[in-house]
Amino acid sequence: MERLANNSIKRTTKTLQPYLTLLLLLLYFNPSLAQDTSFENGKRYILGGLSVTGLQSYNEQTVKTYTGLRVGQQITVPGDEISAVIKKLWSLELFSDVSMYYTRIEGDKIFLELNILERPTLSKVTIYGVKKRKVDDIINDTDLKKGKKITESLIANTKNYLQNKYKKQGFLNAKVNIATAKDTSDTNTQSMVINVNKGDKVKIRSIVFEGNEKLSNKRLKKALKNTKKKKLYRFWKKSKYIEADFEEDLSNLIDTYAERGYRDARVLSDTFIKVNENNIDLKIKVEEGNKYYFGDINFVGNSVYTDRQLNQVLGIRKGETYNGVLLKKRIADDTKPDAIDLTNLYQNNGYLFSSINPVEVSAVNDTIDFEIRIIEGKETFLNHVTVVGNDKTNDHVIFRELRTRPGQKYSKDNIVRSIRELGQLGFFDAEQIAPDIQNPDPNAGTVDIKYSLVESGSSQIELQGGFGGGGFIGTLGLSFNNFSLQNIFNGKAYKPVPMGDGQTFALRLQASRSFRVYSLNFSEPWLGGKKPVRFNLSLSRTQQFATNFDNRGRIDVDRSRGFAITGVSLGLAKRVQWPDDFFTVSHALSYQLYDFNDFNNGLFNFGNGSSNSLNYTFGISRSSQGPSRIFPLSGSNFEFTAKFTPPYSLFSNKDFRAIRTRIDEITQDLFDIGPNPGTIEEQLEFEDLSDELERLEEERFKLLEFYKIKFRGDWYTQLVDKLVLRTNAEFGFLGSYNNDIGDVPFERFFVGGDGLGNFTLDGREIIQLRGYENSSLTPFIINPITGRQEQDGGTIYNKFSLELRYPLTLKPAASIYALSFLEAGNAFNNFSDFNPFELKRSAGVGLRIFMPAFGLLGIDFGYGFDTDARPGSVGPSGWQTHFIIGQQF
Repeated sequence: MERLANNSIKRTTKTLQPYLTLLLLLLYFNPSLAQDTSFENGKRYILGGLSVTGLQSYNEQTVKTYTGLRVGQQITVPGDEISAVIKKLWSLELFSDVSMYYTRIEGDKIFLELNILERPTLSKVTIYGVKKRKVDDIINDTDLKKGKKITESLIANTKNYLQNKYKKQGFLNAKVNIATAKDTSDTNTQSMVINVNKGDKVKIRSIVFEGNEKLSNKRLKKALKNTKKKKLYRFWKKSKYIEADFEEDLSNLIDTYAERGYRDARVLSDTFIKVNENNIDLKIKVEEGNKYYFGDINFVGNSVYTDRQLNQVLGIRKGETYNGVLLKKRIADDTKPDAIDLTNLYQNNGYLFSSINPVEVSAVNDTIDFEIRIIEGKETFLNHVTVVGNDKTNDHVIFRELRTRPGQKYSKDNIVRSIRELGQLGFFDAEQIAPDIQNPDPNAGTVDIKYSLVESGSSQIELQGGFGGGGFIGTLGLSFNNFSLQNIFNGKAYKPVPMGDGQTFALRLQASRSFRVYSLNFSEPWLGGKKPVRFNLSLSRTQQFATNFDNRGRIDVDRSRGFAITGVSLGLAKRVQWPDDFFTVSHALSYQLYDFNDFNNGLFNFGNGSSNSLNYTFGISRSSQGPSRIFPLSGSNFEFTAKFTPPYSLFSNKDFRAIRTRIDEITQDLFDIGPNPGTIEEQLEFEDLSDELERLEEERFKLLEFYKIKFRGDWYTQLVDKLVLRTNAEFGFLGSYNNDIGDVPFERFFVGGDGLGNFTLDGREIIQLRGYENSSLTPFIINPITGRQEQDGGTIYNKFSLELRYPLTLKPAASIYALSFLEAGNAFNNFSDFNPFELKRSAGVGLRIFMPAFGLLGIDFGYGFDTDARPGSVGPSGWQTHFIIGQQF
């Protein structure tokens, strides 16, 4: 092929160059064309052939096909076909050069050559100057993946992205160098090396204000919430300079003035002064203006609400200091979805298309008059309500929890409440529940709502663990929290079990060396499917074995002696509408059989026989915590329960006073003789008295009669961001109808430790109080038969706690939050000993991890400041470690 200096048809930055080049070629080979060929009018040829040169990794036929040129087609030279091909190839950004050459002309046929220069392909990326765990994030953010074509813009964009990324983090001197080198391991590939030098964070040495007379420097510096000058004692807020935070703080500065009546305040200038490589000074010049006051505030356009009703919500009176921030929040507070403001007042009553705008109508001297102009719009009703994303949970389970139904008035409050109810189910990620307002039609007054949901794991392998009672207490169970009983015989529904109807089915085994518990629980939250009536069925079996301490102080378990509890419980709980629809009223009927086999402890003095407990529990609770049940941000949870048995002694002919008197006499005689009689006569007398005591005790507690009152309250207060304060108060009391019978030896309160072990042992309730060993705050008594000090169990307790929580992550795979706590509580034998201020105190820190498959995992480190109730204990309890697995949130 014969080439000339000007015989290329090449697209560079000059778009006319291909035409000029072809024109010169044609003139060279056929000078006669100079008379009748112009730039605007090319000559028609038949494409005789097209070859592609310069290829390294692409197939020639693929490139030919992509050009769209076919041998035998007519083309104009110069013309649009050639220009379009070159543009098309350039648009792929795969080539660094595209050239079209003329090779020869045979009659009306022209032969062309397409020469391309491929861009190199990225083979690997090495990044220095950042932590290894950050490398993958940088590669993903910059799209530096293997096979990516290396272009000048890719390198420039990567460099700019990294420099800006670290500048936003306070590394204002960050520098990034990017180099590429040929990689001989593959064809036309290059490796890339990125060197990141973040340098030191640039700190703020000083912040200087100019022009402020009304507000002090201290007040203005406080307004800069994210921009602080460096101080040795400030460790909770860094003094690094971040431009985005500083811009936000300048807005906060103006808001600070606006809150105090200076509506005309503005920032005249903000100057960034570089002191050295690591320090800067900030100089902010402000103009404060005059102080203003609210004048008349008139409402215009309102017909749904009276001026008086609107003024009550607005809460601003004539003569008050002008506060632009407050006025804005009382019109529409964007920081709280359930805020008490005028916009929510209308939107909660069906007026979605309402608009409310405060307008200054006059500003005389220092007084500003306002008109609150209201366009109420047409009353809005819900048209379609849909849900998406529920792959496992059936639609009816979701729709029955929604407070938004087709045909209802639009209410923002109902949407917020629906989000809470869906989050409380535990089937969906509460952080990703997103209502989408669709198809708003102001003329028809209708709107659609679509709830987008993300399923989270609802079945759990339950594991609990903790140390107490001289050994490890563990629980293993399966809990299916979105079970479907109606599909129990449907083989196709097992994935791995029938799911989707919102029911709960749990099997549980809890055990230690000294006890075992088996339980089965089934719960249906909407019995009958029409009303929120929860049905609950529980079956349980508990075995408690006798224990003794050997000479080395180790626990020796005797499984041939012990007692067992067999229980069944039926419950109904109904959500009610009064006082509000957060309340639930519950009823439960349960029966427990206590069966003894040569077993004695300090609570009851009969080792053989049985006791029966038939009881009814009435409960009232109010739960408004949310939006997530794992990490509530706000709301509260109150629960009051009263448990009763029939007063059998009122209908019995037994003389319980005489029985009790005889028991007291025998007990005193046993104490006088002692657990180790010295003579045969004393030993025989001791055995006879013991047998008689067991018989009388069994007669006294054959049918258990008692009442039990409990209260628990939890409050959740969002302090800053997602820093939440949980406040807790608890109280419990176990009483008797007949003083001659006395308090029953079961159902008592054992305080201290990690709180594990519920529904175990003798029906006792384990009350968590960290910083002390399990049940170590429970009163002790002397067993008259064994002579040992044994736990009596409290008949009354109270407990208070404060807990600060902050989430580290709330992702569906794992929700993690850290906490610190202060706790205080105690247990007492009776009301005469009860002192609500005689508390055992503790403090500590902890961590919680919630994973859908395993439930809640956690660890607490608590320090007990006081002496526990165990005999011989002296000094503070000290540091205790508590492993929490499956405990309450």
